[in-house]
Amino acid sequence: MRLNSNMKGAALMTACVSAYVINDAFMKLLFSEIALFQAVFLRSIITIPPILIMVWITKVAIRNLSKQDKRLILVRVGAEIFVTITFLTALKHMPLANVTAILQALPLAITMAAALFLAEPVGWRRWSAILVGFVGVLIVVRPGLEGFNIYSLSAFMAIIFLTVREIATRKLTSQVPTITVVLSTAVGSTLFAGIMMIGSEWDTVSTVSWLLILGAAVAILIATLLSVMAMRIGDIGFVSPFRYTSMLGAIGLGILMFGDWPDQPTLVGTVIIVSTGIYTFHREQKVSRKATTQ
Repeated sequence: MRLNSNMKGAALMTACVSAYVINDAFMKLLFSEIALFQAVFLRSIITIPPILIMVWITKVAIRNLSKQDKRLILVRVGAEIFVTITFLTALKHMPLANVTAILQALPLAITMAAALFLAEPVGWRRWSAILVGFVGVLIVVRPGLEGFNIYSLSAFMAIIFLTVREIATRKLTSQVPTITVVLSTAVGSTLFAGIMMIGSEWDTVSTVSWLLILGAAVAILIATLLSVMAMRIGDIGFVSPFRYTSMLGAIGLGILMFGDWPDQPTLVGTVIIVSTGIYTFHREQKVSRKATTQ
């Protein structure tokens, strides 16, 4: 059962980060046409109707939740808002692959938080794999060299808020439907972006921009659903490193959409990052087979 849950969680996380990278690429293109909060507001408000349809179909509503679950949902929504601000600010001023690479420190942060606050067991081999993956991240980012600037700090702040978001998600009880968490996030993000736009000038939205907004809305909706599901399945220490796979998509889209070709250190770091995910997957299978035969 543990192997099955971890594999499901890994698959969900891989699909989740792929959807996030697509969203990031579309949003980065949008920032050349419209302001950040206007883009977030339009993207968020488009996601609400399909979520409400899913709520109606599944007959799920926000009711009969414990006070603790309600507090955790509020914490998660707040963390999501700050993630949006810090991450998209960095994304607006940095190459997609660079921002994504910095966020690859997230598995280490989440695993540490899970060990400290959720008492989740993490073996030395898993810690080693995560740390080696982080070395790959440092090779890509090269702190102190070209490509690391003040906006990199904004991306690192996003890691802190993302960790809070994921731990809050993990601590939610099974009584909280996934769609309830997604709806709360969408409403919270829409309201916050709307408030931040008060008094701001409204940029004209072209047909191409509307298509990008629609694409980003679909991608962020799928990513949010999968993110909540992934964090509620399997061990966080096993599932989180599969965020490293987002580097492949970020580099690919960076080349196709922005002409950002990765240099040799970026490729070396990416190989290290992906290798740690493969090792983690292999190690989990080996441990589970051994436990089954005993």
